[in-house]
Amino acid sequence: MPKKATGARKKLRQRKLRERQQHFEKGFDRDVADVPCNSEMVCDSCERSQKLRCFCYFCDSFQRLPRCAQCGKQKCQGGDCLVKHSGSAIGMAFVGAICDYCEAWVCHSRKCIVDHTCPCPLTGALCIECSRGISNNGGRFFKCSTCASWLCGEDQFEHQASCQFIQSESYNCLSCQRRGIWACLKCKLCFCATHVKGPGIKVAKKADPPCKKCHGDLVSVVDYSISVRKHAFGRQGYVNHNDET
Repeated sequence: MPKKATGARKKLRQRKLRERQQHFEKGFDRDVADVPCNSEMVCDSCERSQKLRCFCYFCDSFQRLPRCAQCGKQKCQGGDCLVKHSGSAIGMAFVGAICDYCEAWVCHSRKCIVDHTCPCPLTGALCIECSRGISNNGGRFFKCSTCASWLCGEDQFEHQASCQFIQSESYNCLSCQRRGIWACLKCKLCFCATHVKGPGIKVAKKADPPCKKCHGDLVSVVDYSISVRKHAFGRQGYVNHNDET
């Protein structure tokens, strides 16, 4: 028969659960532009700017002083190291692993390896405009402030400048053709006050209702500068008329 858990053991379990929940909440609330694995790096050989990675995207050369993708450090002073060393460790003696998602070095600290391997902030990063991932793009990745889609450094400002639009000729609701007061910038749809509610959707007091299609956040049409027409411009909207193919 298993022993009955004491009060101290119950408090320890509850504290671990709270710490784990706080860890995941901090990871999701943190801006992807501020994480160390998405920081800017300058190659030692070709001197070209790019995203932090274990090798240069342009010349495939290794960096003289690798930087950790979790803590952002370049030198280990000891602590919870998985590799025993005397004094400070720099260079390849500082490296413990390579992330499968962001292709950056992770130091041999137990905390960094455990925290970065599974919840990597750049997991599934694929630009919505050019469909390039980490291995096909040398620059940093960002998220759109309107639709929360992945964007590369080249298409970041062009996408955000034309993202606040609705795929219709008016702001009318799709169900009753009355003027919509709520808009989903992910699905590009408008809803009126009656049809914004759907089956199985619970809305708390003084809270904005979620979208019926994607369950994302809705915004007020009055508060945002939303357009009903899409203008294709920039790098992706350019058409070469001299090309015969």
